[in-house]
Amino acid sequence: MIRHPKDFFAGLVLLGFGAGAIVIARGYPMGSAMRMGPGYFPTLLGGLLVLLGLALAARAFWLRGDPVGEWAFRPLLLVHGGVVAFAVLLRPLGLVVATLALVALSRLGGWEFRALEVAALFLFLTALAMGLFVYGLGLPFQVWPG
Repeated sequence: MIRHPKDFFAGLVLLGFGAGAIVIARGYPMGSAMRMGPGYFPTLLGGLLVLLGLALAARAFWLRGDPVGEWAFRPLLLVHGGVVAFAVLLRPLGLVVATLALVALSRLGGWEFRALEVAALFLFLTALAMGLFVYGLGLPFQVWPG
């Protein structure tokens, strides 16, 4: 009998994402540990997600926890909408505007954030993304609209 439904369903979600990553990565060459191919990392990460999902789902059989509550559709839609807005706006408007849309829409999914915290998160995520992807890896992302 499932004693901790939240852990059980979270484990199933991780298991599903991990299995999906492994299936998708099968179409790419694996390579080796010394010369990794494009399928190596997704397969490794998918395997780790599967193991984590199995452990979390198994744990639900001996730990006691709260039942799964009602779905909160507003936060779910707004956070996912923020991710979609980021993907749609990245190419035409640049990294800064796309990150602003992501943070602003995601913030509307909850009430516990203050304006200063949201501004700090926006600045941090923008600086991190620019530092890692634009300057660190040299990816050709447009930073500003234009």
